[in-house]
Amino acid sequence: MSIQEKINELTNRRGQIEQGGGNAAIEKIHADSKLTARERVELLLDTDTFVEIGAFVKQRATDFNLGVKEAPADGVVTGYGAINGRLVYVYSQDATVMGGALGEMHAKKVATIYEKALKMGAPVLALIDSAGLRLQEATDALEGFGAIFLKQSLASGVIPQVTAILGSCGGGAAVIPSLSDFTFMTVDNAKLFVNSPNALDDKAASFEKYASATFHAENTGIVDFVCNSDAECLSSMRNLIDLLPSNNYEDSPLIDATDDMNRMTAELALVDNEIDKGVDAKAIITSIADNNQSVEVKATYATEVVTSFIRLNGSTVGIVANNTIDNDGKLTSTGCKKIVSFVKFCDAFNIPLITVTDVVGFAATVAEEKAGLSKAIAKMTYSFASATVPKINLIVNRAYGSAYVAQNSKHIGADLVFAWPTAVISVMDATAAVKIMYAEEITTSSVADEVIAAKSSEYANMQASPYTAASRGYIDDIIDPAASRKRLIAALEMLFTKREFGPEKKHGTV
Repeated sequence: MSIQEKINELTNRRGQIEQGGGNAAIEKIHADSKLTARERVELLLDTDTFVEIGAFVKQRATDFNLGVKEAPADGVVTGYGAINGRLVYVYSQDATVMGGALGEMHAKKVATIYEKALKMGAPVLALIDSAGLRLQEATDALEGFGAIFLKQSLASGVIPQVTAILGSCGGGAAVIPSLSDFTFMTVDNAKLFVNSPNALDDKAASFEKYASATFHAENTGIVDFVCNSDAECLSSMRNLIDLLPSNNYEDSPLIDATDDMNRMTAELALVDNEIDKGVDAKAIITSIADNNQSVEVKATYATEVVTSFIRLNGSTVGIVANNTIDNDGKLTSTGCKKIVSFVKFCDAFNIPLITVTDVVGFAATVAEEKAGLSKAIAKMTYSFASATVPKINLIVNRAYGSAYVAQNSKHIGADLVFAWPTAVISVMDATAAVKIMYAEEITTSSVADEVIAAKSSEYANMQASPYTAASRGYIDDIIDPAASRKRLIAALEMLFTKREFGPEKKHGTV
């Protein structure tokens, strides 16, 4: 064979591999308004940056007629490329090849990507679309699951792991998104489940009911971002990656800010006119953010809490805020869990944290007690207390009781605490406190309402005022709401070189 003939052979082989399961299978994918595995990779990465690794890998197993079946690239496209010029690794399961089912060599390709990503300190992006475990490969396929789970566990807290569910993700594969840091999922053609609905104890069970993007975004919290199409999903993944550091030794990308760092957030000065109705956390977050842009995580899960990434003067910041405009300001166990996962990620990847506080307590229901509310509170408290990144608390309205203490207060390690003049820092609402402290006097008084009003005013001025808390050093400064943005930026600049080391230990047990 001449050199040219060998090159032609290479070209032909690669062309066959890139066709995956063939034209008919590709047309079926397109008919479902989905993209192929390779189209997804090309759309996710910067143009012409994808470099494939392991294109010629194929299955070794021959049992159950596997030896006569073609499995180009063994059903998964793996390699590396760039997002906005930064290195990332990617694997994309190919549903046109044996349904994208995971087998031994399929898993080895994914594990290889993880090994390289860990060495280079770059994120791993997973595009999941698979029929599940390749039954013909039995224990070899199970070993493949274990290999991937191990690599994901080792990579946790070292490099960002972002998963998109763009097709089926069932059985053991359902563990992959939950071992990731963030999960995207499309509304149509995607399903996430451990057990198929026909195996559940609900006769009316269906994929739409228990395996859809909406179900997991609203009920389990496994899905962080819901998208309408493959293209929207991949674009959103790019936006998220652009906010995150490549690994735990680096800071997030710093961009040239186009928004004035001293911009006054004049609209926040008007918030106190409506503050008795609660605060719109999303409005506050976008008001202080560079160019009023934020990326909200788990937007439809535990909606009494908002968790978002924003940029302040070009740097990425994580925001945890109580959203009380449509509720009573009480945290639930799911709200605590939502906060914990977000705080842990930010702390692992050197992203400063800001809390926007308006909290009156914890949800008082039997369901919450059964859910282990106290444990959820403990985990939230531990996540804030053990985080070593810069931590700032902005108290905008109510800060009551142990809920205030647990949510990034000065008492558990916040570096700086600011309060608006509208803030109320107390054990509980002034009127409720007075009714307990002066119960006998109120009961015997002929003008009970006047007693309650007078004592409540006295309690609010003496015990619940932000100036009282500031006089004891629990609040570092009381600020004009309109100055919130510039004060937070100045504080983060001061805290930029923060270094904090806790007691020497392997890890906590909370």
